[in-house]
Amino acid sequence: MNALLFERPIWFATGPLEFEEEAQEMEDITYHRPVLVTEAVELLAPRAGALVVDATCGGGGHTEEILRTGADVLALDQDPDAIEHASERLTSYGGRVTLRQINFRNVGEALDQLGIVGIGGALLDLGVSSRQLENAERGFSVMRNGPLDMRMDPRRELTAATIVNSYTEEELTRIFREFGEEPAARRIASQLVKLRKVNPFHDTMQLAKAVEKIVWRHGRRHPATQVFQALRLEVNDELGALEEGLRILTARLESSARIAVITFHSLEDRIVKNFFRDRSRQLLDRPEWPEPRPNPDFALRLITSKPVEPGENEQRVNPRSRSAKLRVAEKI
Repeated sequence: MNALLFERPIWFATGPLEFEEEAQEMEDITYHRPVLVTEAVELLAPRAGALVVDATCGGGGHTEEILRTGADVLALDQDPDAIEHASERLTSYGGRVTLRQINFRNVGEALDQLGIVGIGGALLDLGVSSRQLENAERGFSVMRNGPLDMRMDPRRELTAATIVNSYTEEELTRIFREFGEEPAARRIASQLVKLRKVNPFHDTMQLAKAVEKIVWRHGRRHPATQVFQALRLEVNDELGALEEGLRILTARLESSARIAVITFHSLEDRIVKNFFRDRSRQLLDRPEWPEPRPNPDFALRLITSKPVEPGENEQRVNPRSRSAKLRVAEKI
């Protein structure tokens, strides 16, 4: 492994991206900043010698901060490019860091292969990186033309092109509405189904321009942003992976170890908030019960009653951070 030449990518919001800001980022991709680094590591409170799972290591920014506390790290990412850059950046830490290209929903498999039963902490930093956006061949950006791909893990079979060209109108409407929170979901889906019969969709700009003509929305945000968001979430099953990963990581936490999650969209944050809430209630009560009953899922203590958000200085330096929310819980 060689010394890393790049900082960790900024992790963009899963939600709508404003295309002017994206264009600005594309002009200056050498400056990549992890979000809420100090807050996340302080609240995670890793112990020296403990093993912490960085479930979304990206270029290694958060991973390196955890390593500096004296903890060891199992760093995961489904993107091979991220693993490559993290490997280069973290070479000086030697055997204290282990990297695996794997989706964090499969973290149990990675831990079993390494013979690890319990972990001393876990961090998830969700979203899509500037490195992924600026690479047109990955197909994430509404501003750069490339194949309509959007796979974070190139080994996956499902692509955005397959979805747009083969899903029914009802299926497209559902994902645009649920994952993109797009008000014009049905109208967009209906028109795309008609358009693909004449000319199937293969490129990002082809789709972006088609949606723009359908919606004709004004303002700074590109009209196709929410459609692209929905497609990306569907391609990578990001919300399903989050739910599964939270369950597995929490089950593997040692007593008093903590799990920290940085989200960038209400869909993600809602999942994390509800997961932590449901597992931090010692008792459950219902009107039809004579008395409260023990909660079988009780396993966590909330460390953050409300999400931690970036301060004014971080938001000023890194405008992408403004939608970030950090939640932390501790294993009982």
